[in-house]
Amino acid sequence: MDVVHIGKAKTVYRTENAEEYIIEFRDDITAFNGKRKRTVPQKGYFNARISARLFQLLEQRGIATHYKGMVDDTRMLVKAVDIIPLEIIARNIAAGSIVRRYPVKEGQKFIPPVLVIDFKSDAYGDPMLNDDIIRALRLATEKELVTIRELTLRVNTILKDHLNRRGLLLPDFKLEFGKGRDGKIIVADEISCDTCRLWLKDSGESVDKDVFRYERGDLITAYEEAAKRILS
Repeated sequence: MDVVHIGKAKTVYRTENAEEYIIEFRDDITAFNGKRKRTVPQKGYFNARISARLFQLLEQRGIATHYKGMVDDTRMLVKAVDIIPLEIIARNIAAGSIVRRYPVKEGQKFIPPVLVIDFKSDAYGDPMLNDDIIRALRLATEKELVTIRELTLRVNTILKDHLNRRGLLLPDFKLEFGKGRDGKIIVADEISCDTCRLWLKDSGESVDKDVFRYERGDLITAYEEAAKRILS
């Protein structure tokens, strides 16, 4: 298999079928735009399993994704898509950068959820975008933005319900989208402990990437706890 792309934590491979790719979830983890890096055994395994389960959940609820199945414990077979260079962050509870940048307190609930769109670009530091900049850069059309926002809100509702019933809160999460060969916009990339904030309902303890960001304990213990609940 030929390597198509090597990201911070995943590698994308071309297959013999032009309509399919394989994504390998590696054990690498980064934070603060790559300033902190580490390799943590089993991290890729847990992210792959969680992503697979949540993609399956979305498909069952009528949300199209790029997920097609697992090749093995860390490699996922996906539909070929052209990734839209936008990162959509859905915020249900104030945490992280929004607390540092705006006059809100950690734990404040957002009703309705706050949607933030960033430019998916390491070179430019993933800056926040508004609709005018998105149109000027021709990253997405107005109609595509409407679709992306509607899908994000639907995904948010599905994920919050699934996680809540398993003792987890979803303060925020990041989604990426791609266009299939038919031009349809579908959920892509991953949905995992790397891309979601997950808090235990009974204690508020993080079981996500914040454990690594802020050195709050053992990362794999946290990811394993999240996986145990999400996969149940």
